[in-house]
Amino acid sequence: MGKLRRLPESAAPHQALRLLGGVIVRLLTYVVARDFGFAPNPFHGYCTLATCKPIIRRVAKPGDWIVGTGSAARKRAGRFVFAMEVAEALTFNDYWSDPRFRRKKPNLRGSKKQAFGDNIYFRDAKGWHQENSHHSLNDGTPNPENISNDTQTDRVLIATNFIYWGGGGLAIPAEYSDIVCFRRGHRTNFNPELAAKFICWLRSQTDRGFQADPLDWAKSP
Repeated sequence: MGKLRRLPESAAPHQALRLLGGVIVRLLTYVVARDFGFAPNPFHGYCTLATCKPIIRRVAKPGDWIVGTGSAARKRAGRFVFAMEVAEALTFNDYWSDPRFRRKKPNLRGSKKQAFGDNIYFRDAKGWHQENSHHSLNDGTPNPENISNDTQTDRVLIATNFIYWGGGGLAIPAEYSDIVCFRRGHRTNFNPELAAKFICWLRSQTDRGFQADPLDWAKSP
């Protein structure tokens, strides 16, 4: 499949949503209930979604945009948490062994950035292995429930073109308020023109990469 065509901002919205070959780029949105910088993990130059959201990890393709918005329970409704343009997808074993993501392996005795590393799974003849991490049990042993949920989709999404607002989330412009997901799971059923305009707007933002600490770092050790 061809690479995403970088169109000028003046391009028509429907053009900005097309890959070479006529494949439509999708917008997927969901509410980030817990923002620890773990899912997604926006550190070391890559925004990665390696845990949670197994359906999104299964269906999202390179060129698609994933947008996480704030939780009403955390008084962050109507604000962005992150936006990422999927560049590639790896299996857990490939993610584990790829030197680009070595620094995303967790170290619970290190900084918060290290403690919330999301490179936590690999599989061998004995089955799945889970590193001591944010998804382990409190005593550091593997958490069977999280292993089952996370590994049902053996796929890690990776982005280099992303904005992570974290706890400093930008308010969603009123004209794009309809992109917010107000239910469990995620949304993909958007008016094509609205989705196209919104993605053009995301691409026009000058701030890129990591912008502010995760909201829930304030309540973590």
